[in-house]
Amino acid sequence: MSRSEHAGAAWQKRDVTHFIAGAWVEAESGRWYPNHSPWSGEVLGNVAAGDGEDTRRAIDAAQAAFPGWAAVTPAQRQRVFLRAADIIERRRDEILLALALETGCGIHFGRVQVDFAAALLRQAAAQGYQPAGQLMPSDVPGTRAMAVRRPVGVVAAIAPWNSSLVLAGRASIGPLSLGNTVVLKPSEESPYTGGALWAEILQEAGLPDGAFNVVTHAPGEAGAIGDAMLAHRHVRRLNFTGSTPTGRRLAEKAGSHLKRTVLQLSGQNPLIVLADADLDYAVDAATYGAFIHQGQVCMCARRIYVERPLADRFMAAFAAKVAQLPTGDPRDPATVVGPVINEWALALLQRRVDEAVSMGARVLAGGTPAPPCYPATVLTDVPDDAELALGETFGPVVLVEAVDSAEEAVARANESDLGLAASIITGNTYLGLELAQRLDAGSVHVNDQPVNDEPHMPFGGVKDSGWGRFGLGFAAEEFSDLQWITSREQDRSFPF
Repeated sequence: MSRSEHAGAAWQKRDVTHFIAGAWVEAESGRWYPNHSPWSGEVLGNVAAGDGEDTRRAIDAAQAAFPGWAAVTPAQRQRVFLRAADIIERRRDEILLALALETGCGIHFGRVQVDFAAALLRQAAAQGYQPAGQLMPSDVPGTRAMAVRRPVGVVAAIAPWNSSLVLAGRASIGPLSLGNTVVLKPSEESPYTGGALWAEILQEAGLPDGAFNVVTHAPGEAGAIGDAMLAHRHVRRLNFTGSTPTGRRLAEKAGSHLKRTVLQLSGQNPLIVLADADLDYAVDAATYGAFIHQGQVCMCARRIYVERPLADRFMAAFAAKVAQLPTGDPRDPATVVGPVINEWALALLQRRVDEAVSMGARVLAGGTPAPPCYPATVLTDVPDDAELALGETFGPVVLVEAVDSAEEAVARANESDLGLAASIITGNTYLGLELAQRLDAGSVHVNDQPVNDEPHMPFGGVKDSGWGRFGLGFAAEEFSDLQWITSREQDRSFPF
């Protein structure tokens, strides 16, 4: 492989504006903020600092476009999505470079994102040909009844920075494929790869003006955008991917507006290694599952439970492999652990690791920051009341614990208030499947690590990891309404 898969791609500083009604427009306030690269700190361009007024304009544009987009034929929709997939593949190297520069995403996870985005669009191209309802039996003689799905209207989408291309696409393409229109708020950390880039692609693909809109905002100013989305009467659904505390606040506000939400929130995902597992495979799977994209993926393994007969050998081999993971420039294809997203994230990682160590935890690998990176870090003997053990720590840190049995591992995993993803590695697949059904998690992967997703799968969590499911096909449950329609071919008699 050449030094860079971005060969031929070049980045020029670019300003990111809102995309509303098919036009690139500045914020009403005229304000901007700089978009910094997490690796170099360089300014990649300036970004429109939007507010509630910009959001309301975008929602009005989406509402105006809704009747036209909802009425297009499946073939017309299909052409748009297939063209968009081709555009992503044509721009592959450029997109990989943009992901590296804007979010610190290395080549390994960058490829995952680009491939997922193209697959998402190609699968969305078939969505219009899925059955839109069903005939229902009626006890009223002469009545024909149908339950028909129809698009809800404007969908507000709030996407995070950590998997910016995929999560912005997942938040938007499913609703669009069902005939809805979308207003997307990307993270202030990924306004281009999580927002404007999708607008460029969909506009070139021929999506009608106003069907997809993007509103950006400055750091610390997301609240005004979210509030405007929830309060606007034309917004019929909101989907959010992010932290549990933020999701809880959104859900509380959404309830006051009677707005349905789809929430995919934090994860503290367990990886269980049974005593009969292949050691080398378990180490390789755990390393990928814990440290892909420097641990900044909601599905990353945060806790590893190993049955005691294998625990010492696993910890030694795992720590040795992790200690050798290359750290540095995300544009270098050799890099596995790139920069964390910002200085605040780096400081939080170090504070939580230091606290755990002061409480008796042992560092098996890593543990010393190398700004702007934090090395892949493995800890054991972490007390249950340490912050690292209590919630999601978003970065390249994983906890390893020896357990006496598979039953204890499941019980320990289920103690968490979070339930996004989990995995089990065992030589006995049937036992793995039985244990999977006992784990409180939205997805469980037997003989794999927990970082898995496909566009058509029912992705989402349980407990405090959210509610609802993304995934084409399953998205119809979230982003369409069921309408009961009856018809009669003869008059009905009435008692008065």
